[in-house]
Amino acid sequence: MDIYVRPGTSFWYLSQLFSVPLRLIIDSNPDSDSKTLSIGQRLRIPGYVTVNYQIQYGDSLWLVAQRNNLSLESLFLVNTELNPSTLQVGQTIRIPKRVTWRFVNGKQHYDYQTMMNDIWTLLAVYPFMRMSNIGNTALGKEIPELLIGDGAKKVHYNASFHANEWITTAILMTFLNDYLLSLTNQSTLRDASTFPYYLQAMLSIVPMVNPDGVDLVINGAPDDALWKDQVIEWNNGSLDFSNWKANINGIDLNDQFPAKWEDERARNPKTPGPRDYGGEAPLTQPEAIALAELAEQRDYSYVLAFHTQGEVIYWGYENMEPAESAAIVNEFGRVSTYEPVQMIESYAGYKDWFIQKWRRPGFTVELGTGQNPLPLDQFDEIYEETLGICLAGLYM
Repeated sequence: MDIYVRPGTSFWYLSQLFSVPLRLIIDSNPDSDSKTLSIGQRLRIPGYVTVNYQIQYGDSLWLVAQRNNLSLESLFLVNTELNPSTLQVGQTIRIPKRVTWRFVNGKQHYDYQTMMNDIWTLLAVYPFMRMSNIGNTALGKEIPELLIGDGAKKVHYNASFHANEWITTAILMTFLNDYLLSLTNQSTLRDASTFPYYLQAMLSIVPMVNPDGVDLVINGAPDDALWKDQVIEWNNGSLDFSNWKANINGIDLNDQFPAKWEDERARNPKTPGPRDYGGEAPLTQPEAIALAELAEQRDYSYVLAFHTQGEVIYWGYENMEPAESAAIVNEFGRVSTYEPVQMIESYAGYKDWFIQKWRRPGFTVELGTGQNPLPLDQFDEIYEETLGICLAGLYM
C-alpha cells in the first residue's frame, strides 16, 4: 500500500499507526531515509492494500474511519488531497485494509504463469521481499529467486527440479505466503513468532527450477513446431507428459551436478528423454548452471531441495556432510514425521554437489507418497508436514 508523507510522518510513526514491525517498513523503503522525508513523498506499507469507498449521505471522515476501525490520519495518508470540508456524496476515497488472507492458491495445477502472477502480487503487498532473475530456461523463461530477510544465516529452498513434481512449487509458494502474512500481522506459525527468523536468517527461494518442464507436464507440448515434434518423439510419441521429469531438452536437471556425475551417467540413459538422462557433461543446462552460480554467489549456510515422493529426507553424501547435519535433519524429522536417510546410491544431484563443494549441510526432502505427479487431494497433508521443515530451516 502506498502512503504519502505528511508533517510529522516517520517510519516509527507509521509502524505504530499500522501495527507493522518497524524493520519491515524500513526494508520496504530501501531508498528512503526517515530523517530526510519530504512532504508528499511516496512510501510503502507492507501487508496492506487499499479498497475504494464511496461516500454515502450522512458520512463524515470520522464515521468512515470508525466504521472501518481506522484512524483519521491513515485516511489522510492514503488520500493526498482529501478535504473534510468539501466531502461530497458519491465521492470515492481509498480505505487502508490489512491483508489477513492468502493470495496463493496451491490447490490447483500450478504452472509457471500461475506462479509468476502470485509472485508479482506478493511483491506488491510485501515490498520487503526482493526478487531477482537468476537465469533463463532453454525456452527463455526467467527463473526467479525470492529473498526474505537479511540475517547472517543464509538458507536456500528450491522446488520443481523435476517437471512432474510441480506440487513442490505450490507447497513452497504457500509457505512463502504464510511466512509473509505472519511477519506483517505479527502472528505465529506453529505457535512460533516468525519475526526473529526474519532478523536472523536470509531465506533464498527458487520456487520453480524447471519452468519449461513443469509447463510441459501441465499444459502439454510447446506451440513451436520444432520443440513440439522433438519432445513428442522423446516421449515415445505420446502427448501425455505426466511421467516427464526432465527439462525441455530432455535432460534431468538433478543429474547435472559434478558430484560423481560419471557414475550416475554410467547407469542411466545415454540419450534425451523424459527422465534420468544427465546430459553429455555436468552443468550444461541453463537451469542447472543458474542454480550453481547462485550458490556460489550467496554462500549458503545450508540448502533444502524439495522433491516428491517418499516422505524421507536424504542428508548425506559420501560421508562429506558436516556433523551438524544430523541434528538439523533430526529436527526436520521431528516436526514432519519424515524419515531421515543418510545415504542412498544416487549421485550428481544438487544436494550432493553442495555438500561436496562446501562441506555444509544439504538436504533432499521427498514430499508425500504415491506416483508422480502427486494428486492435489494430498496437498493439505503435505503442506502441514512441509511447514514444520520450512520453519525449522530458519531456526536451526
